[in-house]
Amino acid sequence: MGQEPVVAFDVGRMLFGDEPPLFLLEIAFRTIFIYVYTLVLIRWVGSRSIAQLSLVEFLLVIALGSAVGDAMFYPDVPLVHCMVVITVVICLDKLLGFLLSRSPAMEDAIEGRSVEFVRDGIIDCARMRKLNFGHDELFEQLRLSGVSRLGQVRAAYLETNGKLSVFTRKSEDGRPSLSIDPPWDVAEPLKRKAGQAGDPGAVYACASCGTVAGGRAELPACPNCGGRVWHPASEPEHA
Repeated sequence: MGQEPVVAFDVGRMLFGDEPPLFLLEIAFRTIFIYVYTLVLIRWVGSRSIAQLSLVEFLLVIALGSAVGDAMFYPDVPLVHCMVVITVVICLDKLLGFLLSRSPAMEDAIEGRSVEFVRDGIIDCARMRKLNFGHDELFEQLRLSGVSRLGQVRAAYLETNGKLSVFTRKSEDGRPSLSIDPPWDVAEPLKRKAGQAGDPGAVYACASCGTVAGGRAELPACPNCGGRVWHPASEPEHA
């Protein structure tokens, strides 16, 4: 026999479903049971905080999410089946972690490598393009590290967890550099394009990589990255 047609806006079905009321207690039992079982296994793995999850651990979270959630409220999913899935996923994660700790080449292939984005106030645009990392995101993370000018940055690295490690200079050398504060979408800086004349005596910074050049009769394309937009360079605050 075919299934009965679904009655739209059936409040009882929407709120409680078609299972008997006692199934609510079973859901509570399933949730507690699977939660405790998963907690014990994750404690065995020794996962770090969410902000420090590696790529492998992030995959673990995704895989466990489906297995744990289904067994909590689907009556046709046996708990033992769910426990097998969770156990296998945890063991695979443990095995992969063991292999990565003993094979640097495998670790680099799966986790990736840290990449230098900024060196001495100059952005490596080629590396950023290769990793599809935008300038807005770079400048945002630099500002969150207290940077207002690229000249303050000694080095900045994109780590394997997707966060930016920023190392600033203890003291600046007094040279002008590209300003990133305030954000350009809040207060757009003055622009000069390649081919336009620069103000005599003014210093400009490439909007793409931060390379600094003095004002000229005609601003060229950036000799470092080929960028064609220049902003007035910002002086250090103590200068």
